[in-house]
Amino acid sequence: MTILSEQPIRKFKHHLKTGSNDLGIKLSEHQVKLMAVHAKELMAWNKKINLTAIKDPLQIAEKHFIDSIAVVSFFGNEKYLIDMGSGGGFPGIPIKIMKPSLKVVLIDSSRKKVNFLKHVIRMLHLENIEAFHSRVEDLHENEAYKNKFDAVISRAFTELSGFVSLASPFLSEEGSIYAMKGKHGRKEITPAVLKKFDLQTDHYQLPFEKSDRLLIKLSAKR
Repeated sequence: MTILSEQPIRKFKHHLKTGSNDLGIKLSEHQVKLMAVHAKELMAWNKKINLTAIKDPLQIAEKHFIDSIAVVSFFGNEKYLIDMGSGGGFPGIPIKIMKPSLKVVLIDSSRKKVNFLKHVIRMLHLENIEAFHSRVEDLHENEAYKNKFDAVISRAFTELSGFVSLASPFLSEEGSIYAMKGKHGRKEITPAVLKKFDLQTDHYQLPFEKSDRLLIKLSAKR
Protein backbone atom coordinates (compact mmCIF):
# COMPACT_ATOMS: atom_id res chain seq x y z
CA MET A 1 0.00 0.00 0.00
CA THR A 2 1.02 3.63 -0.51
CA ILE A 3 3.27 5.06 2.18
CA LEU A 4 1.91 8.38 3.42
CA SER A 5 3.95 11.30 4.65
CA GLU A 6 3.72 12.09 8.36
CA GLN A 7 2.21 15.56 7.84
CA PRO A 8 -1.37 14.33 7.18
CA ILE A 9 -1.15 12.12 10.27
CA ARG A 10 0.08 15.00 12.43
CA LYS A 11 -2.87 17.09 11.21
CA PHE A 12 -5.20 14.17 11.89
CA LYS A 13 -3.95 13.74 15.47
CA HIS A 14 -4.24 17.44 16.27
CA HIS A 15 -7.76 17.65 14.84
CA LEU A 16 -8.79 14.45 16.64
CA LYS A 17 -7.55 15.66 20.04
CA THR A 18 -8.89 19.20 19.67
CA GLY A 19 -12.31 18.10 18.43
CA SER A 20 -12.67 15.39 21.08
CA ASN A 21 -11.80 17.89 23.80
CA ASP A 22 -14.49 20.22 22.46
CA LEU A 23 -17.02 17.42 23.02
CA GLY A 24 -15.71 16.72 26.51
CA ILE A 25 -13.99 13.49 25.48
CA LYS A 26 -10.47 12.98 26.79
CA LEU A 27 -8.26 10.73 24.69
CA SER A 28 -5.09 9.15 26.01
CA GLU A 29 -1.97 9.28 23.86
CA HIS A 30 -2.33 5.54 23.33
CA GLN A 31 -5.88 5.95 22.02
CA VAL A 32 -4.79 8.76 19.71
CA LYS A 33 -1.94 6.60 18.42
CA LEU A 34 -4.25 3.66 17.68
CA MET A 35 -6.75 5.85 15.85
CA ALA A 36 -3.94 7.46 13.87
CA VAL A 37 -2.75 4.04 12.70
CA HIS A 38 -6.31 3.17 11.68
CA ALA A 39 -6.60 6.49 9.81
CA LYS A 40 -3.25 6.03 8.08
CA GLU A 41 -4.22 2.57 6.87
CA LEU A 42 -7.63 3.85 5.79
CA MET A 43 -6.06 6.57 3.65
CA ALA A 44 -3.50 4.19 2.16
CA TRP A 45 -5.97 1.40 1.35
CA ASN A 46 -8.49 3.92 0.05
CA LYS A 47 -6.18 4.57 -2.89
CA LYS A 48 -6.72 0.95 -3.96
CA ILE A 49 -10.25 0.10 -2.82
CA ASN A 50 -13.23 2.32 -2.09
CA LEU A 51 -13.44 2.43 1.72
CA THR A 52 -14.64 6.02 2.12
CA ALA A 53 -15.51 9.01 -0.02
CA ILE A 54 -13.89 11.21 2.63
CA LYS A 55 -10.20 11.63 1.85
CA ASP A 56 -9.07 14.75 3.75
CA PRO A 57 -7.32 13.84 7.05
CA LEU A 58 -9.16 16.56 8.97
CA GLN A 59 -12.55 15.39 7.72
CA ILE A 60 -11.61 11.79 8.45
CA ALA A 61 -10.80 12.82 12.03
CA GLU A 62 -14.12 14.58 12.49
CA LYS A 63 -16.63 12.68 10.36
CA HIS A 64 -15.34 9.18 11.06
CA PHE A 65 -13.43 9.07 14.34
CA ILE A 66 -14.91 11.87 16.45
CA ASP A 67 -18.41 11.00 15.24
CA SER A 68 -17.82 7.36 16.23
CA ILE A 69 -16.44 7.98 19.71
CA ALA A 70 -19.08 10.62 20.54
CA VAL A 71 -21.65 7.86 21.03
CA VAL A 72 -19.63 6.11 23.76
CA SER A 73 -20.77 8.62 26.39
CA PHE A 74 -24.35 7.51 25.76
CA PHE A 75 -23.64 3.82 26.39
CA GLY A 76 -24.66 1.92 29.50
CA ASN A 77 -22.92 -1.25 30.66
CA GLU A 78 -22.92 -3.04 27.32
CA LYS A 79 -20.45 -5.89 27.02
CA TYR A 80 -21.06 -7.32 23.54
CA LEU A 81 -21.59 -5.11 20.47
CA ILE A 82 -22.24 -5.84 16.81
CA ASP A 83 -21.57 -3.13 14.21
CA MET A 84 -23.71 -3.71 11.12
CA GLY A 85 -22.25 -2.46 7.84
CA SER A 86 -18.96 -1.47 9.42
CA GLY A 87 -17.26 -0.42 6.15
CA GLY A 88 -13.94 1.15 7.08
CA GLY A 89 -14.46 0.19 10.73
CA PHE A 90 -16.91 2.85 11.88
CA PRO A 91 -18.11 3.14 14.49
CA GLY A 92 -16.95 -0.25 15.79
CA ILE A 93 -13.16 0.08 15.89
CA PRO A 94 -13.01 3.56 17.49
CA ILE A 95 -15.60 2.39 20.05
CA LYS A 96 -13.42 -0.64 20.81
CA ILE A 97 -10.41 1.64 21.30
CA MET A 98 -12.42 3.72 23.76
CA LYS A 99 -13.87 0.69 25.56
CA PRO A 100 -11.22 -2.06 25.42
CA SER A 101 -13.27 -4.47 27.57
CA LEU A 102 -16.12 -4.44 25.05
CA LYS A 103 -16.41 -7.52 22.85
CA VAL A 104 -17.06 -6.41 19.26
CA VAL A 105 -18.17 -8.02 16.01
CA LEU A 106 -17.89 -6.08 12.74
CA ILE A 107 -20.10 -7.18 9.85
CA ASP A 108 -19.81 -6.11 6.23
CA SER A 109 -20.97 -7.62 2.94
CA SER A 110 -17.83 -6.47 1.07
CA ARG A 111 -14.99 -8.96 1.28
CA LYS A 112 -12.43 -6.25 0.46
CA LYS A 113 -13.66 -4.11 3.34
CA VAL A 114 -13.59 -7.06 5.72
CA ASN A 115 -10.00 -7.81 4.63
CA PHE A 116 -9.18 -4.20 5.54
CA LEU A 117 -10.91 -4.53 8.91
CA LYS A 118 -8.97 -7.70 9.72
CA HIS A 119 -5.74 -5.96 8.72
CA VAL A 120 -6.45 -3.02 11.06
CA ILE A 121 -7.37 -5.33 13.93
CA ARG A 122 -4.01 -7.07 13.50
CA MET A 123 -2.13 -3.77 13.20
CA LEU A 124 -3.67 -2.45 16.42
CA HIS A 125 -3.26 -5.75 18.30
CA LEU A 126 -6.90 -5.56 19.38
CA GLU A 127 -8.38 -8.51 21.25
CA ASN A 128 -11.98 -9.76 21.45
CA ILE A 129 -12.94 -8.16 18.15
CA GLU A 130 -13.63 -9.92 14.87
CA ALA A 131 -14.61 -8.90 11.35
CA PHE A 132 -17.04 -11.13 9.51
CA HIS A 133 -17.84 -11.18 5.80
CA SER A 134 -21.57 -11.68 5.38
CA ARG A 135 -24.84 -10.06 4.53
CA VAL A 136 -26.47 -9.21 7.84
CA GLU A 137 -29.65 -11.17 7.12
CA ASP A 138 -27.65 -14.33 6.43
CA LEU A 139 -26.51 -14.38 10.08
CA HIS A 140 -29.97 -14.22 11.64
CA GLU A 141 -30.18 -17.96 12.26
CA ASN A 142 -26.53 -18.38 13.22
CA GLU A 143 -26.57 -19.55 16.84
CA ALA A 144 -23.26 -17.78 17.50
CA TYR A 145 -24.96 -14.42 16.89
CA LYS A 146 -28.70 -14.93 17.48
CA ASN A 147 -29.95 -12.98 20.52
CA LYS A 148 -26.38 -12.62 21.79
CA PHE A 149 -25.71 -8.86 21.70
CA ASP A 150 -26.62 -6.22 24.25
CA ALA A 151 -25.74 -3.48 21.74
CA VAL A 152 -26.47 -3.43 18.00
CA ILE A 153 -25.19 -0.31 16.26
CA SER A 154 -24.99 1.15 12.77
CA ARG A 155 -24.11 4.45 11.19
CA ALA A 156 -26.10 5.44 8.10
CA PHE A 157 -26.62 1.75 7.31
CA THR A 158 -30.26 1.99 6.27
CA GLU A 159 -33.41 3.82 7.32
CA LEU A 160 -34.54 3.14 10.88
CA SER A 161 -37.38 0.65 10.40
CA GLY A 162 -35.20 -1.45 8.09
CA PHE A 163 -32.32 -1.30 10.55
CA VAL A 164 -34.60 -2.40 13.39
CA SER A 165 -35.80 -5.40 11.38
CA LEU A 166 -32.24 -6.42 10.60
CA ALA A 167 -30.94 -5.75 14.11
CA SER A 168 -33.68 -7.38 16.20
CA PRO A 169 -32.60 -11.03 15.71
CA PHE A 170 -29.18 -10.21 17.19
CA LEU A 171 -30.56 -8.44 20.24
CA SER A 172 -30.43 -10.00 23.69
CA GLU A 173 -33.42 -9.63 26.01
CA GLU A 174 -31.80 -6.71 27.84
CA GLY A 175 -30.12 -5.26 24.76
CA SER A 176 -30.49 -1.97 22.90
CA ILE A 177 -30.34 -0.84 19.29
CA TYR A 178 -28.26 2.27 18.59
CA ALA A 179 -28.92 4.10 15.32
CA MET A 180 -26.54 6.95 14.45
CA LYS A 181 -28.43 9.50 12.36
CA GLY A 182 -28.21 13.03 11.02
CA LYS A 183 -30.44 15.93 11.98
CA HIS A 184 -33.47 14.50 10.16
CA GLY A 185 -33.29 11.17 11.97
CA ARG A 186 -36.44 11.81 14.00
CA LYS A 187 -38.50 11.60 10.81
CA GLU A 188 -37.61 7.90 10.62
CA ILE A 189 -39.18 7.08 14.00
CA THR A 190 -42.45 5.37 13.06
CA PRO A 191 -45.44 4.28 15.18
CA ALA A 192 -44.49 0.65 14.46
CA VAL A 193 -41.05 1.21 16.01
CA LEU A 194 -42.52 2.96 19.06
CA LYS A 195 -44.99 0.11 19.55
CA LYS A 196 -42.18 -2.39 20.05
CA PHE A 197 -39.43 -0.29 21.62
CA ASP A 198 -38.85 2.27 24.33
CA LEU A 199 -37.19 5.30 22.76
CA GLN A 200 -34.36 7.52 23.95
CA THR A 201 -32.63 10.13 21.83
CA ASP A 202 -29.47 12.14 22.31
CA HIS A 203 -28.17 15.01 20.23
CA TYR A 204 -24.65 16.24 19.62
CA GLN A 205 -22.82 18.40 17.10
CA LEU A 206 -19.59 17.66 15.30
CA PRO A 207 -17.10 20.16 16.76
CA PHE A 208 -15.79 21.87 13.64
CA GLU A 209 -18.42 21.81 10.93
CA LYS A 210 -21.24 21.89 13.52
CA SER A 211 -23.27 19.21 11.77
CA ASP A 212 -26.15 17.92 13.89
CA ARG A 213 -26.12 14.28 14.91
CA LEU A 214 -28.91 12.27 16.51
CA LEU A 215 -28.39 9.02 18.39
CA ILE A 216 -31.53 6.90 18.60
CA LYS A 217 -31.55 4.24 21.33
CA LEU A 218 -34.26 1.58 21.21
CA SER A 219 -34.84 -0.91 24.02
CA ALA A 220 -37.42 -3.68 23.80
CA LYS A 221 -40.60 -2.99 25.77
CA ARG A 222 -41.10 -5.29 28.75
